[in-house]
Amino acid sequence: MTRSPASRPLSRRALLGGAAALGAAAATGGLSGCGSPASLSADPSELVLWYWNRAVTPELLAQAAEHIPGSPGRRVRGDLIGAGFDTKLRTSLAGDAYIPNITLINSNCALYFPNESLFLDFSELGAAQYRDLYYPWKLKLGTTPSGRLCFWPLDTGPTGFYYRADLFDKAGLPSAPDKVSAAIRTWDQWIELGRELRANGGPAMVNSAAVVFGQFINASPERYFDEQDRPIFAAEGSAVRRAWDTAVKAVDAGITGNQQTATGQNSAWVTGATAGHIEAVWWAEILGDTAPKTKGLWRIADQPVAPGNSGGSFVAIPRSCKDPEAAFNFTTWLTSPANQAVAFNKIQLFPSSPASFERGGLRADATFFGSQNMLRFFSDAARRVPSTFVSTYESQVEAFAAELANVESGGKAPEQAWEDAVAQVNRVLKKRGVI
Repeated sequence: MTRSPASRPLSRRALLGGAAALGAAAATGGLSGCGSPASLSADPSELVLWYWNRAVTPELLAQAAEHIPGSPGRRVRGDLIGAGFDTKLRTSLAGDAYIPNITLINSNCALYFPNESLFLDFSELGAAQYRDLYYPWKLKLGTTPSGRLCFWPLDTGPTGFYYRADLFDKAGLPSAPDKVSAAIRTWDQWIELGRELRANGGPAMVNSAAVVFGQFINASPERYFDEQDRPIFAAEGSAVRRAWDTAVKAVDAGITGNQQTATGQNSAWVTGATAGHIEAVWWAEILGDTAPKTKGLWRIADQPVAPGNSGGSFVAIPRSCKDPEAAFNFTTWLTSPANQAVAFNKIQLFPSSPASFERGGLRADATFFGSQNMLRFFSDAARRVPSTFVSTYESQVEAFAAELANVESGGKAPEQAWEDAVAQVNRVLKKRGVI
């Protein structure tokens, strides 16, 4: 299928002119009349931000509540949205009422691509002068297929291979991060190291085949669809097929733990039944909370081939925003290298700007990983994440994970499981008119 462009991009003058009109309507209480969207705030000086817990640093939000730097007389009111964030936002957008002036969007921003016309293009607001501050792959993730930068980089999730150094030592394997990284340059090498670890009743390398499958794809320049939203997963030699074959090879090697529930996974990390995991930087905090008694035993190595990205959020400005210029000033201030450093130190949001590390001042408790510098590891990984395209239709591909679990836990024939997964996904896509 081809994608038509969004509605004609507004000029900066038109945006600001429209904002003035909205502001005047708000001042007179007229937003609900004359076809204007109902407002969350009748105060023309107040911009409403929607966010979820631990997505914005409270100290920075408090500053913006006093005034938005660069926009005298404007301030931000942060509305904390609990469960169902996407549902609430999408409902407001669809109803054209009670829409925030600024909103956070999680790593699933591709879900909003079909409705990109409901958001402003940061390129129309002056993004060019800031683009070099951010990782190019993160900017790419926030850019719609028609080329509009509707989702501004907030935090990121570069990935690595977490592992128990003590369990590697016990198995007679290399355990220093540089030596482990050197030993697992390819997925085949990683699987072979897992065989050696597993020998004589040793622990699993990771909890499930889904870890291998998912993180292979997260580190790939190619995913399930091309930039025209055409399915490419079933093509011979596709990244998805290679991820599948690698995950199946790990199952056949006996190095996955067949832990299909969160309870079983957590228990395996606590007891040492599983010696590793591949995930993003934010997983370090989860690991510390899950298995606190293993503090000091863990290290991080490069995952095979290349690091990927898992998670990380964005900032967006809905088209109905009462003051786009002030919203843009808030966004660039919030995501400046200095303030991203503050966000990491306060709530562990990993920066989307390499300049945050160059400035210094970032702090991390390294004791969970012995003497290894976690910040240095992940800042290096973030520079090497490949650019990729995430389609809005990736929400329809759950059958691959489900069928892979059938292979690992139920003994289903891998080729039959693959064919069934492709058929199930194709049925869903056909029903939605994608194919």
